[in-house]
Amino acid sequence: MQLKQALVIRTDLEMGKGKIAAQCAHAAIEAYEKTLTQNRTWAEKWREEGMAKIVLKVNSKKELLELFERAKRQIPTALIKDAGKTQIEAGEPTCVGIGPAAENEIDKFTKDLKLL
Repeated sequence: MQLKQALVIRTDLEMGKGKIAAQCAHAAIEAYEKTLTQNRTWAEKWREEGMAKIVLKVNSKKELLELFERAKRQIPTALIKDAGKTQIEAGEPTCVGIGPAAENEIDKFTKDLKLL
C-alpha cells in the first residue's frame, strides 16, 4: 500500500506564494497529527516512506468545505482557518490536509482536482 498526503488550497483568495506555503504547512502538520491519533501505523509508515505529498487546488470556499466534509468521514482530515494576521480575514478556511492515508483512498476524493 502506497501512502500519501494531499494538501488542497483555495485559489479564489489570491494568496501570495509564502501565504500558500504557510497554509499548506499548517494543513500538513495538523492532518499528520490527526493520523497519528487515528491510525498510528499509517503515520509511521508514511514517514518511513519519505512523506509523499501532493498539492492541489479548488476554486472556492464551497468546494473546499464540501471536500473536507466528505473526506473526514473516512480519512484523518484537517481544515485550516486563517488567524487573520496578514492577508486573509480571521476564521476564513484556506486549506485542507488529507491523510497520510492509502493513495487510492485519497484519490477517491481528489482525483478530479488539478495540481496547484
